[in-house]
Amino acid sequence: MHRPLSWVLRPHPEIRVRVTLSAVLAALVLTTAVYTILLVTMRRDATENVYEELDREARRLVTVVRSGVLGDQGRIFAQEGNLLQVTDSRGRVVANSDDMRGQPALPIRPPPPGDDRRSGRACHLDLPGARCFLYVEYRVDVRPSPRYAYALAPEPSLLPRPLAAGLMGLAIPFLTGLAGYGTWYTVGRAWRPVDAIRRELDEITVTDLERRVPVPGKRDEVALLAESVNATLDRLEKAVARQRGFVSDVSHELRSPLAGLRMELELALADPEATDLTETLRALLTNTDRVAAVADDLLALARLDSDGNFQREPADLAELTDQEVLRRPRRHRVTVFSEGPVVVHGGRAELARLLTNLLDNADRHASREVTVIVRTEAASAVLEMVDDGPGIAPQDRERVFERFTRLAEGRHQDAGGTGLGLAISRDIAEAHGGTLVLADRTDGQEGARFVLRLPLPRAGTRSAR
Repeated sequence: MHRPLSWVLRPHPEIRVRVTLSAVLAALVLTTAVYTILLVTMRRDATENVYEELDREARRLVTVVRSGVLGDQGRIFAQEGNLLQVTDSRGRVVANSDDMRGQPALPIRPPPPGDDRRSGRACHLDLPGARCFLYVEYRVDVRPSPRYAYALAPEPSLLPRPLAAGLMGLAIPFLTGLAGYGTWYTVGRAWRPVDAIRRELDEITVTDLERRVPVPGKRDEVALLAESVNATLDRLEKAVARQRGFVSDVSHELRSPLAGLRMELELALADPEATDLTETLRALLTNTDRVAAVADDLLALARLDSDGNFQREPADLAELTDQEVLRRPRRHRVTVFSEGPVVVHGGRAELARLLTNLLDNADRHASREVTVIVRTEAASAVLEMVDDGPGIAPQDRERVFERFTRLAEGRHQDAGGTGLGLAISRDIAEAHGGTLVLADRTDGQEGARFVLRLPLPRAGTRSAR
């Protein structure tokens, strides 16, 4: 299904929604990840603080044990929330803090030999205050046997700072909503010039192709798009104008031979006895040939306009020129000068038609002779078609390549032409990547000099469609 160009540029709501939802999802994932990292960092810091405090408590307890002031089942002072205990090598409790009063020895293995300190995490201790505890344990070497000092504290929760965690949690929906609003606003603002382009395109019709879409002041992708659209409209306007002129010219060119056919037939029917049948048929044949010539040229132009991918193969330009010169008799002498084979890569039929059109045009306008020169120049094959006719004024040299254009001073000599031959020739040259121009004669004599340039094939070029 084909849709107009403005449909492509239409800022569909779902595009804006999709972009906004993508931004919201990305912001949600990012803020959640950052929030999780912050919570993990806060809990890690809280755990490290607990370990540092427990280590201070345990070292203080070690000092007390070494001083020998503890008695059996002694009492130990502890900071609020901390639990302290001292045991002997047989696992008997030597001293407890107040919150540990009456508790048995902790089921924590003592430090291994050679290591006087151990820290870790222990659960299922059946102690008041928490399910799991962090601990720091020291071995104290005193006589008659070593003792073990323990400092414990409840393990920090997942949210050691609930207020800070709550405030940071509120930032997730806030930042997500802010990202969504910013994206929605930004996309809408970015689409405004595109929407202006679309509205202008919606209003442009075949009757007002001179209108152009607005180009934003900023040199961004939208401005490049607007320039591309305007360039497309320029080409479209030229194509439509060319088509209208072409249709008008075709109707004009066909009207004359068809009117001649009708007139000859009406005269023959009006007075059959006075009509020379042979002359009448000859006139009908002449007009029919002209209609056929116009139709053939129109078909050739249509093929060139619709498909330039014709069969291409190596073709000797000098050989093709000789063949076209010898294919049918000419009114004037035609001389071909060639420095040898000049091979190009192109369509043989198309190049033959180009040469025929140039030869026919030169033969119609020449006074005595036509000269064809085929040579190579740098990376180009060059063909010059020179006649000794009246020539063409410099200001009219581009006009002769326009379709259905025949100069007024040459109409009596160009009566057999359709006005399409040179236009077709230039189109064929351009389809081959070459050029066809009308230039001054190099010898200073009167006459026209058409110069055809075609690129020489590169090494390894093959036939292609």
